[in-house]
Order: sequence, then C-alpha cells, then structure tokens
Amino acid sequence: MTLSQTRLDELWDFSDPASSEARLRRAADDAEDAGVRAELQTQIARALGLQDRFAEADEALDAVAIGDDAVAARAALERGRVRNSAGDPDAAIPYLTAAVDAASRSDLVFVRVDALHMLAIADADQADEWTAAALAVLDAVDDPRTLRWRVALHNNTGWRRLDAGRVGDAITSFETARDAAVRWGTPQQVQWADEALVEARIRL
Repeated sequence: MTLSQTRLDELWDFSDPASSEARLRRAADDAEDAGVRAELQTQIARALGLQDRFAEADEALDAVAIGDDAVAARAALERGRVRNSAGDPDAAIPYLTAAVDAASRSDLVFVRVDALHMLAIADADQADEWTAAALAVLDAVDDPRTLRWRVALHNNTGWRRLDAGRVGDAITSFETARDAAVRWGTPQQVQWADEALVEARIRL
C-alpha cells in the first residue's frame, strides 16, 4: 500500500512546516500499514528540512525502513532535498537521481516528476534537460493533481530565463505557467504567475 497524494496534501501546509511536522507525526503514529508509515516518516524529514533542522532530518531518514520502491524513492528524494536546502546541491544530485530510478521502477509518476523537478533546481547546468524529462513524463498523464507540476516546472524555467536576461523567453514560460495554474493549479499559483509576469514585463 502506498500513501495517496490526496492524503499527503491534507497533512501538508508548506507555509507552516512545524505544524505540518506535528500532523505528519500523528499520522505516522496512527498508520497501520508499514509502507504508509515509512512514507510519512520521509515527509517528517522534509518538514524538518524546511525548518533548517538538517541533521534531525537525516536522522529521521536513517530510521526509515526501506521496504518497497515507493519508500525508497521518497527517502532518496528527501535526502536530496535536505542537501539542496542545506546549500550542497552537488551532494543532492546522486540522491535525486536515485529517487527518479526508484520511482520509475514502480511507475510512481508524481514522485518521479518531483525528483526531476528537484534535479532541475540542484543541477543548474542540466536544468533544461531535467525539466524536459519531467514534462515528457507529464505528457502521458491525465491526473489533474499530477499535472499541477506543469505550473512549477514552467515557473522555475521562467525565473532561470529571467535571471539569464532572456526576458522574452521568460515571459513565455510565465504565461505557460499561468495557463497551467488556471487549468490545474491553485488560486495562489495563479497569483504568483501574475506577479512573475509583472516582474518580467517591467524588464522589457
């Protein structure tokens, strides 16, 4: 049994990782399935990383029992995310690559795209290639929640292009991100896309 993204969305509030940590700990304590419990423990580590408690995050991941590909993918993904957040993207890349591999073995599409999205952040020299790989995965997807990844992928591409002085290309990416946000995203993502477009257009 694997942890559903719907359930995970209920537990997470990325603007408040401390409260998310508390909810995730309660959910892990209550989980009857060992695999689901292990996946929740990887998310506790993620919440700790978002609080800059990197050593504790690694300790939490050390305690995770890797029993299947879903747990292996999430554990590797969070190891990579912790290292990237701690300012060591080079150390993150092997973990994120391992997460892609583990997620691919069992067709864990949401986690695979998350790992590819993180690789595009950590491996700046190959960011466009990792983003293209993630978008290619999404081309075969019809689940609206998974397709929401298009928002972040195009948004991140927009900021990379803007930072490189490619203003016109950045605007195109932000427009695509906004279209995806309207179709699959949240009102907050639509607002962020609008703000990004304003920022890009004043640089023309």
